[in-house]
Amino acid sequence: MSEASGATGAATPAAIRALIVDDQALFRRGLAVVLSSNADIEVVGEAADGEEAVAKAGELVPDVVLMDVRMPRVGGIEAARQLRRLYPQVKVLMLTVSDEEEDLYESVKAGASGYLLKEIGVDEVAETVRAVVKGQSPVSPSMTSKLLAEFNSLSRRAAEGDEAPPPGLTDREMQVLRLIAQSKSNKDIASALYISENTVKNHVRNILEKLHLHSRMEAVTYAWRKRILDPREPA
Repeated sequence: MSEASGATGAATPAAIRALIVDDQALFRRGLAVVLSSNADIEVVGEAADGEEAVAKAGELVPDVVLMDVRMPRVGGIEAARQLRRLYPQVKVLMLTVSDEEEDLYESVKAGASGYLLKEIGVDEVAETVRAVVKGQSPVSPSMTSKLLAEFNSLSRRAAEGDEAPPPGLTDREMQVLRLIAQSKSNKDIASALYISENTVKNHVRNILEKLHLHSRMEAVTYAWRKRILDPREPA
C-alpha cells in the first residue's frame, strides 16, 4: 500500500525492482549489497543462469534485469530474447566482462537496453539502473566506439546501395532519432528541440512502435542497418 509523503499526501514512488543474473555467486551478492544500499532500488531476487532468470522474472516481476552475457545452460543473450518475448516491459541491462563486438551487437538485437563492462565503478551501478528504467541506453565508453565503428561501416555500405523506403516516421520523430543516436537523454533532447520531456517520451514510444522495436538501442541500430539514418548527418 502506498504511503503518504509529509503533509502533501503525495504517494511515495515505488522502488525499482531489480533481478541480478550471474553465474558467480560472490559477484551477485556484492552487486546486491551495492544496489540495496539505495532506498529507491529493491533487489527482488538472484539467478545463476538465463533459464533461471526467465523463470524468476515471471514470478518476481522485476523492472530491470542485470544480466551477465556468458553463463551455463542458457546465456544472457538468449535469456534477453526470451524476456523480450514474454515480458516486454522488463528492461535488460547487460553487465559483463565480455568486450567482444559480437556479444554487444547480439545483445542489442536481443533487446538489451544497455551494455556495461564490469569495470564500471561501484557508485555508477545504481545510477545506471535508474537510467535504464527511465528509457536511456547506457553503454560503456569503450564499447560505444565499437558501435560507432559498426555504424560507420553500415553507412559506407548503404552509400553503395539503394536507399530503403522511409519507415513512416515524422520529421520530428526523425529529429528525435538523430539525437538518440548521439546518446542524448530525454532531457537533452527536450532542450535541443524546445519541447517538454513528456513530449520526447511520446516521440520515443511512437518511434519504437512504428519500427516494431523494444529499446532505444534497437531503434538506432535498426536505423543504420536499414539505411534510414546516416551517423555523419548532423542533428
